[in-house]
Amino acid sequence: MRVLNSYDLQFTDIIEKKVTELNKRNYQKELDKLIDNIKKEEKVPRLFLHSCCAPCSSYVLEYLSQYFEITVFFYNPNISSVEEYSKRVAEIRRLIAEMSFAHPVHIEEGTYDPQVFYEMAKGMEKVPEGGERCFKCYRLRMEEAARLAQKDNYDYFTTTLSISPLKNAEKINEIGEELAEIYKVPHLPSDFKKKNGYKRSIELSHEYDLYRQNYCGCAFSKREQEEKMK
Repeated sequence: MRVLNSYDLQFTDIIEKKVTELNKRNYQKELDKLIDNIKKEEKVPRLFLHSCCAPCSSYVLEYLSQYFEITVFFYNPNISSVEEYSKRVAEIRRLIAEMSFAHPVHIEEGTYDPQVFYEMAKGMEKVPEGGERCFKCYRLRMEEAARLAQKDNYDYFTTTLSISPLKNAEKINEIGEELAEIYKVPHLPSDFKKKNGYKRSIELSHEYDLYRQNYCGCAFSKREQEEKMK
């Protein structure tokens, strides 16, 4: 039996990576197909949209409001302080008031209770941003959105989180699909950074003079950002 040499191992690794890339789902294409079906049916489904902040919501609302009646759900107990929370919720309210939409867009504010986040993050305080603590935080916020979407009979739920280049779209959609099974509300697939979505969100942020924070929201991400800037 021939022992694999370093070249064989390198070549095998390349093949495995290519197979992974080929098998990787394109959530934007899935959303495109779903929207095509909605247009054919001439329906306006109701979407419960978790919003992390106004800048990330700007493009998502411009895009999805063409096809859905949307309730923006601002639920972010991860935000580091009352002052920061108040600033962000005021901006999403102002954005919705100032933007024009093809279909109605409403806003619902969740309970701001940072203790819920700190309980969830216990033991993961030193995990780097983008790791398991962030995944748990995605789930915390998305689960509340899924629960309320079920309660109020929405057709779909999703989150704005995937627009960020720093957020793991695959993990976000995986969590969304798990919650869809639990709460029996379809999760709208998303990778909003595609189709230049992130670029467009920056343009809209300038157009509406939105407050753009330089960290995700929690005290841990704020500390990490401050250390990078030293």
